[in-house]
Amino acid sequence: MSEERKSLVFSSPPGDVDAVHEFLETVWAENPEVGEFDRMAFETALIELASNVIQHAAGDGGVTCVLSVTADENGLSASLTDTADAGGIVLMDREMPDELSESGRGIALIQALVDELRYERVDERNVWSISRAREAGEPQL
Repeated sequence: MSEERKSLVFSSPPGDVDAVHEFLETVWAENPEVGEFDRMAFETALIELASNVIQHAAGDGGVTCVLSVTADENGLSASLTDTADAGGIVLMDREMPDELSESGRGIALIQALVDELRYERVDERNVWSISRAREAGEPQL
């Protein structure tokens, strides 16, 4: 597998996480050797991230996002840049809240599914990055 980077630009409204799902279908179609478990974990983390950005960052004018995904023989990585205001975000290892909590699971879930989650504010944009090494010994298609 050679490294390949694919990108998607979407705005919400009108778009939602369905655009990310459809985009990832094309990534998986072009990278059939990525194992099912890696796909599921990475996709779940990325959908959770995009959903959080759409939900928490979309003000009156909405939000525009640029998503780039790279797949290679070592792993999967994504960068999601959005036009939302800075939210005073501080990432640290988070624990899953108790089962009665109505929110607060997003970052903890993402961190459980990927090896690295990063956030930084760059030139009036929020830049989120995730990466996941491929599972050793996962069957290749």
